[in-house]
Amino acid sequence: MLRRGNSDNSDGDDSKSVESPATDQTAPAVGKGRPTPKRREAEARRRGPVAPPPMTSKEARERRKANRGSKDDRKKAAAERRAASAERRERMLAGEDKYLLPRDKGPVRAFARDLVDARRNLVGLFMPLALLLIFALFLSPAVQAFVTLAMFVMMLFMVIEGIFIGRQINNRVRERFPDTTDGGFRLGWYAFVRASQLRKMRAPKPRVERGAAV
Repeated sequence: MLRRGNSDNSDGDDSKSVESPATDQTAPAVGKGRPTPKRREAEARRRGPVAPPPMTSKEARERRKANRGSKDDRKKAAAERRAASAERRERMLAGEDKYLLPRDKGPVRAFARDLVDARRNLVGLFMPLALLLIFALFLSPAVQAFVTLAMFVMMLFMVIEGIFIGRQINNRVRERFPDTTDGGFRLGWYAFVRASQLRKMRAPKPRVERGAAV
């Protein structure tokens, strides 16, 4: 009886031991147990450990000096930046669309500039008259009154001419670019501002001579 009982128990143990692999096979796979590292953390690991902060002001100055490089390197970098800036400005003044400000980009704005630059504008006297008014403030009251009156008359004519320029340029732009959405008050104001500037101070520089057919 004891032997049979032992054999039964052994059979039961065998059956349990046989069933355990099946149980292990049906168990779900265990994940890696940690969140996926962020891109910033992965890049930090690739770059290596971060240097500890400086302990003294002298160490901080030495570290800044080392990061700046030598004096010759700094002079060379500054010269390269100045050359690149000068080149960008030259190309902007030449009218290259890539280097223009957003307000000056596009064929419509280039055409409007050519129309303004090809004509003589009374509005172009605005800046000289403004300087004349400033100098008149130091003269006698009678001269100040005369200059102020003349300024008001000239400004009235300038406003009238500015409205005329805006309408004329809008009409020409609609003829040349019928599908454009750039027009109206914004384009007229753009032309008025350019016309009020001295010719040598306009940016981009004029591409056409006065009186040229555009």
